[in-house]
Amino acid sequence: MTALTIGYDPELFDPTVSTREAPLKWVIVVDRDLPPGRAANAAVCVAAATQGRVTGLLGPDVADAAGVAHPGLPWVGCSILAAPGPRIAEVRAKAAARDDVFIADMPTAAQSTLVYAEYVEELAARAGAEHGYLAVSLFGPRSRIDRLVGGLPLMA
Repeated sequence: MTALTIGYDPELFDPTVSTREAPLKWVIVVDRDLPPGRAANAAVCVAAATQGRVTGLLGPDVADAAGVAHPGLPWVGCSILAAPGPRIAEVRAKAAARDDVFIADMPTAAQSTLVYAEYVEELAARAGAEHGYLAVSLFGPRSRIDRLVGGLPLMA
């Protein structure tokens, strides 16, 4: 399995640019029917997987007026959207057909198993189209991401 390399050149980081002007976009789509705690877990898990593979996503660390350090946050922003599970699977499938979109997903097996080895076994036992998805994180060209998630509301 080859991972897609995508992101920003850290030297191109511009803290004066609006997230709406950035050429690349990051969204997370979460199952709207999940209880709040499970929805937060799904969003955080796919965000962690994204941050580890998308270059230049985080801004530099910042010190406040008292000199206390705060870790850098995603300078491009991240919209958290809501959709029914089948729509998440559809968005994921369309994104997977593109070679310029990074995808991190959370299949339903991730929250139904407590041991990572069991999660691996669950995924290995069925094909991708057979998985349900609790969340998907997408990062890529703004226009492409907008087309993939167009019309989805922000998570409430």
